[in-house]
Amino acid sequence: MSARLSAYANSRDNNFNLVRFVAAALVLYSHGFAIALGSGDAEPLRNTVGMTWGLIAVDVFFVTSGFLITSSYFARNNLTVFAWARIMRIYPALLVAVLFCVFVVGLSFTALSASEYLSTAQTYKFLFKNSLLFFGLEYDLPGVFDNNPWKHAVNGSLWTLPYEVRMYAMLAAILFAIGYLQNRLSVIRSPKIILLFIAISAVAANIANHFHPYASVHFVHLFTMFFVGAAYYAWREHVRLSLGLFAVAFASVLIGSLNADVFFVLYVISVPYLTLFIAYVPSGRIRNFNKVGDYSYGVYIYAFPVQQSIAALGPGISVASMILTSFSVTLFLSVLSWHLIEKRCLKLKNSRAAIDRFVRSLRLGSRINWIKRGT
Repeated sequence: MSARLSAYANSRDNNFNLVRFVAAALVLYSHGFAIALGSGDAEPLRNTVGMTWGLIAVDVFFVTSGFLITSSYFARNNLTVFAWARIMRIYPALLVAVLFCVFVVGLSFTALSASEYLSTAQTYKFLFKNSLLFFGLEYDLPGVFDNNPWKHAVNGSLWTLPYEVRMYAMLAAILFAIGYLQNRLSVIRSPKIILLFIAISAVAANIANHFHPYASVHFVHLFTMFFVGAAYYAWREHVRLSLGLFAVAFASVLIGSLNADVFFVLYVISVPYLTLFIAYVPSGRIRNFNKVGDYSYGVYIYAFPVQQSIAALGPGISVASMILTSFSVTLFLSVLSWHLIEKRCLKLKNSRAAIDRFVRSLRLGSRINWIKRGT
């Protein structure tokens, strides 16, 4: 039995919350080895297929993001409203998490005095760069976690967020440009064709880059996952979610795991389909998870500093204890993040008053820049 992806795509009755939560938990699991033992090579899966559960989880995030963000753009069909929605999803919770890292974790674990810590430029460099994401990231706070097995880094998980924001901007720019040019040049094809071309080219480039690296591995790989997800949404009416196809894709990845290079090729081709199948097809009691909330982002942005704190408090802690303890603490923080921050801010995504204020701020910024250029 099968159905077209388009039959599912516009329904909120799906498993995306659960898929993302499991992905965030896998990132926590994967980091548990590195933070407890001090080596990124300690994660078992790395030695078999050349990847970790954490990296696979990040790919799942980017596939789902590409699919859902493309849906969001087409639903809104307004660049400003789209940008506002993305800001409300990413930045409020991120800002609170960064403040937590600086003023709770940092102050608690720094080897410096409080006055030295608060008067060091690196403290505020961490705060501002990690809150904005546009100018790179800072991983270290002064005197924090200097003696941990995985030294210094306070929140290593944030590394994917600048890529995520760039993908949003690139997708919006591409779709806006297509829409703009379609009204002026009849030769411009539909977004479906262009997104498919981008996705196929990205898959080919990603595989080529794996065997003969010529560009940033992270960028090419995450670009591929995001834009394949986007292409799946654009071509949803032509994609069938079939248990048979799912079984073939899953079996090919399992068989490919016998060789790391073969695994990579089959994995890149298969994981977007596997992700979307799991997100939409399994039903029944599994859907009850949607009633709980979307805790994945909170788990993702709090797990690393929680794990580093546990490593500092309990030197020599086992991997199992690290994973279990950090999951409990992180889940508590993610529940707070969802109910106190994320859920409330998401209500502002479609608030006309909030969007109008955002537009006015953009116009004011443009006028100020125009005035500055004229002086």
